[in-house]
Amino acid sequence: MFRRSVLAATAALVLAATATATATAATAPGFLGGADLPPHPSSPWYAGPVTKGLPETTPFCLEGVLPAAGGWHRTFGTDVDAGAVQVSVRSASDASAAKLAASLERKVAACAADWLRRTPGGTASWQDYGKLAVEEGAHVYGVDTSIPESEPGVHLYGIGRDGSTVTVVMWGQMGHLTDAPVPAFRKTTTTAVNRLAP
Repeated sequence: MFRRSVLAATAALVLAATATATATAATAPGFLGGADLPPHPSSPWYAGPVTKGLPETTPFCLEGVLPAAGGWHRTFGTDVDAGAVQVSVRSASDASAAKLAASLERKVAACAADWLRRTPGGTASWQDYGKLAVEEGAHVYGVDTSIPESEPGVHLYGIGRDGSTVTVVMWGQMGHLTDAPVPAFRKTTTTAVNRLAP
């Protein structure tokens, strides 16, 4: 009788642990709020819901590198020309997360050159704004693109990792790298990585 009771109790504990793990796996990582983004001079930031999966439109420069499995996203907008998106991915392990973060960094670093090859007559530049000492590390980049007779566009990217979870934040608006709020965005990236734990 005692043996059966112990086995039943052990089975119950295993089932409870499995249910807890399943619930945790279904929970989104922590995300930024609108107030965490660089302040816009003429508009508040509006935050959409945290949504499972990738955005309908892949963020500029990140085509083909974000995995659908384990992904969550949140989009942000203003009343004017600025927008942002955060995508976070829970990987199977710390090693696979590190590999994904490195792939994202390479993709963004190559974005300006790749865009120029596809855009005859366009101009583009990029800037490495350096690493951030947060959790397993983060890195900030900027990309500036324009085509004749059209408004130029500038994007900032913050890519970071906490354990097996990777996040990338993309901020964009009309303008050039000289218009980008780099110090404020570095703080945004640090906050994004610190928020990853659910």
